Amino acid sequence: MKLRWVVAGSLALVGVVAATTLHDREPNRAEYCVAEVEGTRAQVDLEQARWSSLMAAMAQNRGLPPRATTIAIATAFQESRIHNIDYGDRDSVGLFQQRPSQGWGTVEQIMDPRYSIGGFYDGLVQVADYTTLEITAAAQAVQRSAFPEAYAQHEPASRSLASALRGYSPAAFTCQLNDEGGGSATGVLDDVNAAFGSLGGVVDGDSVVTRFTGPAEDTVIRGWALAQYAVANASHLGISSVSFDGRAWTVEDSPEGWVESPDAAADTVVIRTR
Repeated sequence: MKLRWVVAGSLALVGVVAATTLHDREPNRAEYCVAEVEGTRAQVDLEQARWSSLMAAMAQNRGLPPRATTIAIATAFQESRIHNIDYGDRDSVGLFQQRPSQGWGTVEQIMDPRYSIGGFYDGLVQVADYTTLEITAAAQAVQRSAFPEAYAQHEPASRSLASALRGYSPAAFTCQLNDEGGGSATGVLDDVNAAFGSLGGVVDGDSVVTRFTGPAEDTVIRGWALAQYAVANASHLGISSVSFDGRAWTVEDSPEGWVESPDAAADTVVIRTR
């Protein structure tokens, strides 16, 4: 794939503290999302959050390690700034700037994020020892870019996003939003099932309730993966609040991020749409 984006422009999207902070309560506050893990802060816009979280969910559904998610996010950062664009170098389109002429599928297929992410992972798992390779080598083996070294600049931010969105860093991903919810619980459940595969969630009034079973550590990881996916997709799905493991996030108080919520069960994620 050809490098289209100027390096400085890509770097401006992550690790930058905006003038409007997570504690700004102005009615027209900026909308964005942040993953902060071990001192690395990755700030993304709402579209970037949506597709990064989908990469994380699909990797979990396929049983892929978090490293696969890091590689996918870093690659998409470089190729499209994690925007599902319908243009690029020659016939490249989509999140990964995949080319119909190189066998990636039709333009319509590639513009479907689930299809393009799935195609990237299909290629990645064919790369021997990709989990131990440098990110430039792993991404290049799939993408065949003219500028393979460019992927490395996005690794710290991508690792932070992957760790949070895969559930390994609890309450580390949050979004500041202005919307007040109003989506459909059925729509949320359909979206979650399409991304993760069925997690056993059920619709209860205006909420989706998903209870996890199994070892406590695994329950926490899977629960936080779903909870933080819901926050990443709260804007377009009309989600108003998410609670899990003693914490809660709400649109109304989104500048505060995840706050303590003693009623939030340690094994159950509740996603509310109103």
